[in-house]
Amino acid sequence: MGIRRPGGATGLPILGLPRPMLAVFAVVVLGAAALLVGGATTLPPDGTTGTALLGALGLIALGVVHTEAATGIERVRRGVADSSYFDLSSVWTFAGALLVPPALAGVVVLGVYGHLWWRVWRPAGAPLYRHVYTTATVVLAAFTAAALVAPDQIAAAAGAGRGSMLAGYGWLLVAMVVYVLVNQVLVAVALALSSGRRFAWRGLLGDGDDHVLEGATLCLAVLAALAAVRQPALVLLVLPPLLLLHRAVLIRQLEERANTDAKTGLLTAAAWRGRAHRALARARRQRGAVAVLILDLDHFKSVNDGYGHLAGDEVLSAVAGALSAQVRDADPAGRFGGEEFVVLLTGLPEGAQGLELAHAAAERIRRTVRELVVQVEAPVGPLTITDLSVSVGVALSGLDGDVLDELMQVADYALYAAKRAGRNRVRLGRAEADPGAEA
Repeated sequence: MGIRRPGGATGLPILGLPRPMLAVFAVVVLGAAALLVGGATTLPPDGTTGTALLGALGLIALGVVHTEAATGIERVRRGVADSSYFDLSSVWTFAGALLVPPALAGVVVLGVYGHLWWRVWRPAGAPLYRHVYTTATVVLAAFTAAALVAPDQIAAAAGAGRGSMLAGYGWLLVAMVVYVLVNQVLVAVALALSSGRRFAWRGLLGDGDDHVLEGATLCLAVLAALAAVRQPALVLLVLPPLLLLHRAVLIRQLEERANTDAKTGLLTAAAWRGRAHRALARARRQRGAVAVLILDLDHFKSVNDGYGHLAGDEVLSAVAGALSAQVRDADPAGRFGGEEFVVLLTGLPEGAQGLELAHAAAERIRRTVRELVVQVEAPVGPLTITDLSVSVGVALSGLDGDVLDELMQVADYALYAAKRAGRNRVRLGRAEADPGAEA
């Protein structure tokens, strides 16, 4: 019995991928398999291979212990985000790339990721092909890193060899960077091809916190490798800080959930205010300006009354998506309850030029919402909701106030001026606000 895909066809989920992604999947997976087989045939038939194999099995065992010890934390994370991300396993895979021959480093990856699939990803319902692709990218990253660092360089970095300790650390740093780049480039290519978006090198920069986490994980891998050279039993000391990293990730995830509106994915009112205060203070130091945009969805009550509250939630989500698509990542957007949204535009010039840019952004959002077509599944069948609009009030720091509450009050007055003028309009600051309107 096949797995049902969207659209009603049955079959393997991987067959629903775009052809370019299928080609990349085949190249990456077959390339990793070829390296594993080829590397295995070149292993020397002597005692060093046996010792390296024991080391690889030891790393796999530590990876299994790590996974089992962190399962409770990851179960909470799955409950928070409906997904699981075991992104700290590079402690063992990168350590394998540094300590054992490339083929055995690939075996470490297979062992660690095989156990991850069985204990984490399979119960979470993740597609097998994704895990296979991820495993293959890590195998390629491990092979590349292992090819850059020789055993004597690791020994030198550990102070157990004759080479320069500084040079040894330099090669470890190079291997770390290459390991991350190979993995991230292959994952970014897959994401771009699967979503139909253009590949962007800037996307590799990602979230700064994610890079800090990955860097900390790889540093633990280096410490594990150096400890294994001098005193293998010390590798066990890597486990406690690794579990603390898991808890740090969980706390961050809980904070993100607390700061995110469940219906729209935008910031909550409190989280938005915090970011807005910081952005306004930064604008004062840099002699720039920020703009506050308050948006209200016109006639939203008629959507709830005519289509139901679930359809109303779909409309709110669609409007939030349109709003987010029209502002930069640096511009915080939030939901202030009901059908009201708020945006802070940062990095604007002071005066009339900044107000003009804010006006252009507000008009862009207004036009985008006006063109929305929201498809909703209802008991009576699919529904199409159109003819949506928003009214927008804009206030610019400097011109309309110097503190956040003052800017929000002016933007709120401007919003109600837009409502009184017939809705589906943008009104700017004190010049177009109507303080007589009930706000």
